[in-house]
Amino acid sequence: MTINTAVERFDEPLYLESGRILDSFELAYETYGELNEDKSNAIVVFHALTGSHHAAGRYEGDKKFGWWNPLIGDGKILDTTKYFVICVNVLGSCFGSSGPMSGENPLRLKFPVITISDMVASQMKLFERLGIEKAYAIIGGSMGGMQALCVAVEYPEFTDRVICVASTYATQAWAIAFNRLAMEGIVNDPRFKNGQYEKNDFNEQGLFGFAVGRMAGHISFLSPHSMDSKFGRNYVATDGLYELFGRFEVERYMQYNGHSFAKRFDPLSYLYIIKAMNIFDATRNYDSLEHSLHHIKSKLTLISFKEDKLFRPSEMEEIRDTLVNLGRGNEVDYVCIDSDYGHDAFLIEYDKFDFYIEKALK
Repeated sequence: MTINTAVERFDEPLYLESGRILDSFELAYETYGELNEDKSNAIVVFHALTGSHHAAGRYEGDKKFGWWNPLIGDGKILDTTKYFVICVNVLGSCFGSSGPMSGENPLRLKFPVITISDMVASQMKLFERLGIEKAYAIIGGSMGGMQALCVAVEYPEFTDRVICVASTYATQAWAIAFNRLAMEGIVNDPRFKNGQYEKNDFNEQGLFGFAVGRMAGHISFLSPHSMDSKFGRNYVATDGLYELFGRFEVERYMQYNGHSFAKRFDPLSYLYIIKAMNIFDATRNYDSLEHSLHHIKSKLTLISFKEDKLFRPSEMEEIRDTLVNLGRGNEVDYVCIDSDYGHDAFLIEYDKFDFYIEKALK
């Protein structure tokens, strides 16, 4: 599999949904496989909240593969001997694209609020520059699914195949509430300094308030079933049961996950991205969900997971039901995967849903 990583700079204005303008911006992206002569074999993969453009393969010296490595590669579901797969780091992120802490003189809190539509608009400029006028398919999970649906509605000619996994048409109160916990933890930590921290301030210790907020958010990615299965009531062997701060294994896991994440993800980027997710509503610029989805011209494949507490199956079902009511039931496939894992099943239980992606691509 051929892997290429690059950063593209755009010295042109990006007009944002808020009315503000980015005079210039950069997008980091990664590609897998080769673009064919007529540039018709491109599959766009959109990443989730904490993901990046590194969706597959492994960099030299790294222990971990890209976040969707089991699905992308030679002979895999997204077969890079056949398709040219591209994943772009979203605007606002901290992995190479323009965001609140990017550049020599970071804008910090002066960076404009961005939306899912803004993320997509910036990526469409990249695809245009690469000569990709029409993608063979687009696919995304969680926030990536929001981007995929956004493309389907706002750029209906861009592809004939849209695959949304573990996502929604509008972020609901439950998810917004968890995001608020993270926001409160970040902005009220004294070391956050109202966004005036230095880039490397949290590399060694992380931001404590961010770690706590991440722990709360991580709970929403799992389910009671997956936590019971993974941890049960097991107690840390080196901790005393009657020590006040002795821990169950699930507590140790939450501590590790929260604090390690806070060392590698920029807190300002996190604030901007969860704001974009909170704002996301495919009906906002339309009269109704029916009016919004009426613009779609592609075939939709919707995949949800039974125990997903963050973006519940009923939210994906509403998209399907709306298209059915519009008389377009033959243009949407919906499946709810029998999974107890929770929201993160789209990053873990590949063998339960890869068949439906393969079917959609055919």
